[in-house]
Amino acid sequence: MAEESARYHAGMAVRREVLGDAHVDKVNAQVTDLDRDFQSFITEGAWGSVWARPHFSPRERSIVTIALLAGLGQHEELAMHIRATRNTGATMEDVRETLMHVAVYAGVPAANHAFRIAKAVYAELEAGKQ
Repeated sequence: MAEESARYHAGMAVRREVLGDAHVDKVNAQVTDLDRDFQSFITEGAWGSVWARPHFSPRERSIVTIALLAGLGQHEELAMHIRATRNTGATMEDVRETLMHVAVYAGVPAANHAFRIAKAVYAELEAGKQ
């Protein structure tokens, strides 16, 4: 990675807490010269500047993130963050209520697709595939 700042290290610690070592190690193993700076940017910016802030708990950040990703139709990221609820303390009930809000504020089609993704992720988790 590019020069690693204290914010980068804080972000990496939070990223590992939320997404798990296996996911972060897999992403880091795939970093190339093309996306090296981008990976540093999201580690510092998203994880070190936002997720590391003290006001929201990891559970609350997880809920907000899931709502935003569902509303924006960011399906891969949504699935990843639903998987991450194992580490953030957000429950299946939290995800359900979050997606109900998405239906009202971002639209039924967005929530419908997000519910399909959530069901698939929870089925994978139950089957021990993740």
